[in-house]
Amino acid sequence: MPSRFRGATRRSLVLAGLAGAFLANAAGAAATELSVGFMPGPYRDAFAKGIAPQLEKQGYTIRYVEFSQGVQPNDAVERGQIQANIFQHSLYLEATNKRQGFDLVPVVHVPTPPMGLYSQKHKTLAAVPDGATVTLPADPVNAARALNILAAIGWVQVKPGVDPISVSERDIVANPKKLRLVPLDAAQAPRSLADADLAAVQGNFAVASGLKLTEALKLEDMTLPYVNVVAVKRANANARFAQDIVAAYRSPEFQKVFQANPAWAGYCLPDYFRKD
Repeated sequence: MPSRFRGATRRSLVLAGLAGAFLANAAGAAATELSVGFMPGPYRDAFAKGIAPQLEKQGYTIRYVEFSQGVQPNDAVERGQIQANIFQHSLYLEATNKRQGFDLVPVVHVPTPPMGLYSQKHKTLAAVPDGATVTLPADPVNAARALNILAAIGWVQVKPGVDPISVSERDIVANPKKLRLVPLDAAQAPRSLADADLAAVQGNFAVASGLKLTEALKLEDMTLPYVNVVAVKRANANARFAQDIVAAYRSPEFQKVFQANPAWAGYCLPDYFRKD
């Protein structure tokens, strides 16, 4: 083969190799793995049914990571082991940031089941005797939610102006029903129903354990600080993956999927949901 043709062939092979590498890199960029952390509860199911299909159409591959203890999902985001988590409200996130030195931020609210008072021993609040044992979350932020429920039915009175990030049963200034309040890990609340008169159970743990929101003797009047969020590192708040997650939650497609599922009735819905 003449030398001029051998040179042309080598150049063609080089160009073909570069083109192949470019295409491979482009394909790899399109197929971005997105690792998302969850605790037990409904958030993974809602994400898998309403959010993941939208993200997968954009080229994402979703990796679901399950955790069993409250600070673990935030630690994993902080370390870059996962990109986002969905399990907590913004006050809990704020408290964890302060306590652990993390720098995570919420990017969008998500539909959230409210905390409620549940019982296996009593059918109504009126049937609960004085001196009843009530279990409530040990972490201050969610303990404040439980105390707010008890205060709403007149069973306790909490010191005015207490910081919800640091509140505890020590901030109770009146306990006319003489309740015995027992703090414990929030994930253990459903199991405590076998022994306690009442348990204040966070919505995600209630759903995960098979409790129905309609079975609660009293549900909290959920306000915005306690509506759960998608959390990411502050540096990633405007990253494409974070904004794609935000857009998917705010989309009519997600709202249609969520509102069509009767298992999700009774949830507190974010402001962006259409109120038809």
